[in-house]
Amino acid sequence: MDLLINGIVQLLTPKPFLLVLTGTFLGVIGGALPGITGAMMIALTLPMTFNMVPANGLTLLIGMYVGAISGGLITATLMRMPGTPAAVMTTFDGYPMALGGRPGRALGLGITASFVGGMIAWVFLIVLSEPLADIATRFGPFEYFTLVLMALVLIASVSEGSMIKGLLSGLLGMLFAMPGVDETAGGVPRITFGLYYLNSGLGLLPVLIGVFCVSQLISDIVAIERRAEAAQISTKGIFMTLRDWKNQAFNLVRSSLIGTWVGILPGIGANIGSVISYTTAKNMSKTPEKFGSGSEEGVIASEAANNATVGGALIPLIAMGIPGSVIDAVLIGALMIHNIQPGPTLFINNPDLVYIMMAAYMMGNILMFLIMMSSVGRISRLMFVPRAYLLPPILVFCIIGSFAVNNTMFDVWVMLGFGVLGYFLERSDVPLGPFVIGFVLAPIAEAKLRSGLMMTAGDFKPIFLRPLCLIFVLISLVLLVWPIYKHVRETRSKKSPALG
Repeated sequence: MDLLINGIVQLLTPKPFLLVLTGTFLGVIGGALPGITGAMMIALTLPMTFNMVPANGLTLLIGMYVGAISGGLITATLMRMPGTPAAVMTTFDGYPMALGGRPGRALGLGITASFVGGMIAWVFLIVLSEPLADIATRFGPFEYFTLVLMALVLIASVSEGSMIKGLLSGLLGMLFAMPGVDETAGGVPRITFGLYYLNSGLGLLPVLIGVFCVSQLISDIVAIERRAEAAQISTKGIFMTLRDWKNQAFNLVRSSLIGTWVGILPGIGANIGSVISYTTAKNMSKTPEKFGSGSEEGVIASEAANNATVGGALIPLIAMGIPGSVIDAVLIGALMIHNIQPGPTLFINNPDLVYIMMAAYMMGNILMFLIMMSSVGRISRLMFVPRAYLLPPILVFCIIGSFAVNNTMFDVWVMLGFGVLGYFLERSDVPLGPFVIGFVLAPIAEAKLRSGLMMTAGDFKPIFLRPLCLIFVLISLVLLVWPIYKHVRETRSKKSPALG
């Protein structure tokens, strides 16, 4: 508790506070602009943190993370264009409310629910992170390898679209993580094709900027003329009354808990959390028929859950070094760039940094609520800025950010190449989340597996003999087999009536 208080006190000093304020504000704006995702903004900002101390850099990025997830509700409510994928469910009821003359009410419910969801998740972040990290420090190499394996399978199994495409995306990301000098095999270059630029592997930052930023820029250029009908901008009724708090208390808490626990599961993300929470709220509602046509319960369920997943996703990142979402993969990259090993040893080697990250998440939620409540009307007007004015400067920042890593044009070409790859993957409905998380986790999985095999003289049997390893492997198998079984059962049930 003393370390948490020290983290909060340190965050309230001028420079860290200004950074979390700036990050949250920029995140809200980025989230409110269609086509600019939180992952895109954080990947663009990452190069700017190179010369910062790690605590300040992560404070800026976490503030941006919170702001971006929250800001997406503005365009989701007023234009039926979710600023972030996490706000998709908000369009179902927020937009009808806005068209029905209650835009302020819809925005107020969404902002308040986001704040409550974030603060409940923050409590779990404090309570669960250290015990989980303590358990994880007892993991051997095989336990860590099977945990990462389970995370990769879980990410693929819950990805949007088919599981096959999710697995393909994750394996493709792992494949692109392979080039470079193999340190455990005597420093032999691997899959470098004779290019000395590849001896150090493909850079994390150029890959991230390419996959998230450049691919989105290409999509926006292709659809440059796309427009959506916008509702009027009004902040009337933005504050919840005591009666609202009483009526929606259970929905707020339930949705926040669902979002937190979904966030803890590696790689699932805020969009899945909001879908599960929204569906649960509809099934338990006394008026389910209102969902989809302007239900206040629907707006609250979606926004409380998607913000709570942010705090939930930070738990496996801090405790085990496993990204709980795509943006968390970028945050792991930020730690690595500053030569900090993510995972359970964070509490041992960098305890001050851990609690500053927790304090930044809390402060980001408070500032998000204050910023959006006080200026949502003005921020909403940014929606009407023509994309033609936004895209060129974003591309310039992409190029500068990629070049700044090693001062080489090779990284810029890598960024552009992965931008094209990311665009075609999305066009083919192949999710980008498993790709990026596979790219980040593959080196960890390989290192742990090699360490374990060195300890056992090449014996794989401990993977199946150690209790935790066996549990993780069995869960992975269930996650792989269950969708196939479900698909076969559904196919048979459709054929049975036809035969009868």
